[in-house]
Parts: sequence; structure tokens; C-alpha cells
Amino acid sequence: MNENEKGPKLPVIALVALLLAALILPGIVLRLRAGGGLDPVFTMLCVFLAVNLLICYWEISLFRRRDYIETRTEYWRERQRETGRVPAVEYFFGKTSLWRMFSMTLWADVWATYAQYDGAFADRKSFGFNADISNGHITLIPTVLLYGAFATGFLPPLAAGLLGVALFWQQAYVTSVYLNAFFVAGRHRLISRRDLWLIVLGTNSPWVIFPLLGLYVSVRLAVEGNYSALGL
Repeated sequence: MNENEKGPKLPVIALVALLLAALILPGIVLRLRAGGGLDPVFTMLCVFLAVNLLICYWEISLFRRRDYIETRTEYWRERQRETGRVPAVEYFFGKTSLWRMFSMTLWADVWATYAQYDGAFADRKSFGFNADISNGHITLIPTVLLYGAFATGFLPPLAAGLLGVALFWQQAYVTSVYLNAFFVAGRHRLISRRDLWLIVLGTNSPWVIFPLLGLYVSVRLAVEGNYSALGL
């Protein structure tokens, strides 16, 4: 990280934690103000949707900083050769200015470090690259609407259910196609078994598991005409 950055410095992982707390807390507060309890299903989907909002911003950064990411992918590859350090670990535990919290350039390095495991994210012609930049731009507003609806019930249950079916099906389907493309292309043979399970499957499987839960809840909202599936 840049030593000349001004202001208080925190590890990048701490900035991620602060952003997630800022995104999750409003949903919890809105739910309590709406008179609902912290139902386990609601809480899981609230956290997932909040995380997805952050990922959407990162995916927009993937598009806006695509040239930079290609350069940084090579930087991190060479950096690992020279130091033996794992790029993702060095990046997330490196310190940066608190005021860079919303810097797309800062978050572009998320993709440059992930590209050490899947080079598709440094290749703008790949499925993974284009699927993610599309997700960032297209699913941002539906995610915000569902986040608010699940917390407060401000949308009619049928509308929330149909929106949820569309969003969660898209997430589960696209993630499944990405993982299929990853294995069909033989990219799993280029990394260790640990990195396959921890980095690739570990970071992508939540976008299959939680959308399946979201699909179940959304269907119930549409069929039952109420928010009882979310404890509201």
C-alpha cells in the first residue's frame, strides 16, 4: 500500500469489516423498528444481501478499473515470486488510508489477487469477467429493494416474492455456470487443492447456497401472500 497516503490507516480487511457492519446494521434496525424479531432466516438473508451490495460495488470496480487490474495481476504475480508471500493475504492485511474506503482503485486489487487463482478476471473476454461486471450493474437495485422489503415488508409480498425469485435464481444460475466453466477449462489443475476449496469454492459457494434459501423464501412470499417466512 502507498506509504504516502494521508489519514488514519487500517488493514484492508478492517475496512471490509467496517463496510459490512455499515451495510448490515440498517437492516437489523429497520427490522426491529418494523416490529419484527431477528428471525434466523431473515438474519441470514439480511447479511447475504448486505454482502452482495458490497460485492456489487467491487464488480463495478472490476469494470471501471479493468486496465488497472490487468497491470496489477502481473504485479502481484511478480511480487509473489520475489517475496513468497500470498498476494491475497498481503493485500487484505496491508494497511491503507481510511479515506480510501470507497476507492475503486483500492478494491480493484481484490480482482487482481483473485486472478492469481483464476486468470479469467484479468481477461475481459472471459465469461467470469463479463458475468461479474453484469451482476454488479444489474443486480444492485434489486438487491437494495429486497433488502428493504425483507426488513420492513414495504413491498407487497407477491412483488417481493417475484423479485426475489428473479434475483436469487440469477445468482445461483450464473455462479453455477461460472464454476462449471472454471472446471471445464481445467483451471482447477493450475492451483493447489487447498486454494481450490478455500479460495474458489469457498468464496463462490455462498452465491449458490444462500440464493437457494432466498428462492425458497421468495416462493413462500408469493404463494402465501405474507412475510411469515421471514418472521414478519
